[in-house]
Amino acid sequence: MRFLLSQRSFVKILGVMVVMKFGGTSVGSSNSIEEVTRIILAEKRNKVVVLSAFSGVTNLLVAINKKHGAQEVGILDLIFEVKRRCEEVVKPLFRSSFYLQSAVNFLDLKIHEIENLTSNVYSDETEKHVLAQGEIISTHIFQLYLQEQKIKSHLVSALSFMSLDRNQEPDLDAITNSVSNYINNSSNLYITQGFICRDYRGNVSNLQRGGSDYTASLIGAALDADEIQIWTDIDGMHNNDPRYVNDTFSVERVSFDEAAELAYFGAKILHPQSLIPAKNNDIPVILKNTFNPDHIGTTISNNITNKGVTSVAAKDGITAIKIKSYRMLLAYGFLKRVFEVFEKYKTPIDMITTSEVAVSLTIDNPQYLESIVNELQEFGSVEVDSDLSIICVAGDFSQNKEGQSAQVFSALKDIPIRMISYGGSNYNISLLVKKEHKVKALNSLNTCLFRNHSNVLV
Repeated sequence: MRFLLSQRSFVKILGVMVVMKFGGTSVGSSNSIEEVTRIILAEKRNKVVVLSAFSGVTNLLVAINKKHGAQEVGILDLIFEVKRRCEEVVKPLFRSSFYLQSAVNFLDLKIHEIENLTSNVYSDETEKHVLAQGEIISTHIFQLYLQEQKIKSHLVSALSFMSLDRNQEPDLDAITNSVSNYINNSSNLYITQGFICRDYRGNVSNLQRGGSDYTASLIGAALDADEIQIWTDIDGMHNNDPRYVNDTFSVERVSFDEAAELAYFGAKILHPQSLIPAKNNDIPVILKNTFNPDHIGTTISNNITNKGVTSVAAKDGITAIKIKSYRMLLAYGFLKRVFEVFEKYKTPIDMITTSEVAVSLTIDNPQYLESIVNELQEFGSVEVDSDLSIICVAGDFSQNKEGQSAQVFSALKDIPIRMISYGGSNYNISLLVKKEHKVKALNSLNTCLFRNHSNVLV
């Protein structure tokens, strides 16, 4: 549903608005930042640009927090590596000594801030604050570069308007109400951070890894944007995983439902939650390649119905749990009690299948596996199988489509399948296989399902 007019009437002042998100590789070097600037200038509509941290910086900050929490040595070495990595981007970027010195001074200030944070007692608050510095650095450096290029822009801190509620979920009402105070008709180009936000108490927090996509989608929903552009380093969403399969190709159009299945089950180009605000507000999401901007990319929207299979993705690190109990036979409430165990340990379930006397399910987070198994053994015998992969085949599998599922199973006739989930969604068939069979499964599906690229066209 769209926001009510009273909630978004201020947007009319802005005219058409586009949200453009650039990931870490897109701002990973001075040359990349120059290319990003050209892409932004080519977009003539009003725009909000959402930036991730320079590539590699967030991983270093995570490593710093890990050592800080474990009270290990080597933190200063990692902080120095953050500075060195940022200087690789900064020093070739600027032409004038004034702007170069301004950038170096700001970087030094942030490095000292990280040093001070990690010299104090470790806490969740200090961890989040350290992580936020990556995006704060990249956006400030980018704003200085735009100023040197005499490009009018306005830097807005995401910490001013991006907020979480008490459940640690984005507070879209609060974001919508506050964003107009910072993004209005005073500029046609705004720069802000992805990933970072404040919690309901006002402390620095974040939207979890990959959250820059989520930031872009939330801003797009709050501003009733015309479209949301996600710029990465590949030509949109591919029909299969190019790391394991040759001759993949980008899919020109895909529905939100199909894209959401693929994002959850292994397609790394999108954060799984990032599509929700855009889908609910009927805003198309365009996936584009920063390093090949003329490529059409992939358009994700509500108004697309693909014919046949759209794409295939795989998700590793899966654990299967099977509970067998004759008490389950003709008994109501059994599944509820099983699910309550996973709810207790805040462990999501990916797939589930049932029979008269057994239930099999999968999880991708084994943190509490031992405790979960101990409690499930009260219901019956429990079997655990790890090092598995889920193969997600996305497309239109509505009941009136004949023969499409048969193609999928025919492609995998030589591969042992541990579980099948089919019918829970019209847009996905999920198959559980041993990880050692994943690459063969992906290639077999590619050969059988995508002989003709028209399979994925509307």
